[in-house]
Amino acid sequence: LQLVHSGGGLVQPVGSLRLSCAASGFTFDHYAIGWFRQPPGKERKRLSCFNTNDNNIYYADYVKGRFNFSRDSANETVYLQMDALKPADTAVYSCGVDSQAPWISTIEGMCKEGIGVWGKGTLVNVYS
Repeated sequence: LQLVHSGGGLVQPVGSLRLSCAASGFTFDHYAIGWFRQPPGKERKRLSCFNTNDNNIYYADYVKGRFNFSRDSANETVYLQMDALKPADTAVYSCGVDSQAPWISTIEGMCKEGIGVWGKGTLVNVYS
């Protein structure tokens, strides 16, 4: 079981990037999929979480309106469209699958302790 990332890189402030995360060896059905980031020297934080069981989406307040989660079910790939990027968005971005999602009642509770599969991550560097 693997999650394969692509789409990171260098971008100037107010620019955009789209990250992708593809499932290999399994499908996203019945799980929740989260996007996370870890800035240099800081802890990893949850940015977004999508529940495949009801299509609910959670966004952290600091990315609402700038980041957008989407899913291509046919290709078992999820995306994070990032717009209006800032230097503070510089981080390693990764996706993860929460297999406990069917037993969690709210989207806010998903994509936390239940992450069982992680992608290796991709670096996003917003430089001025």
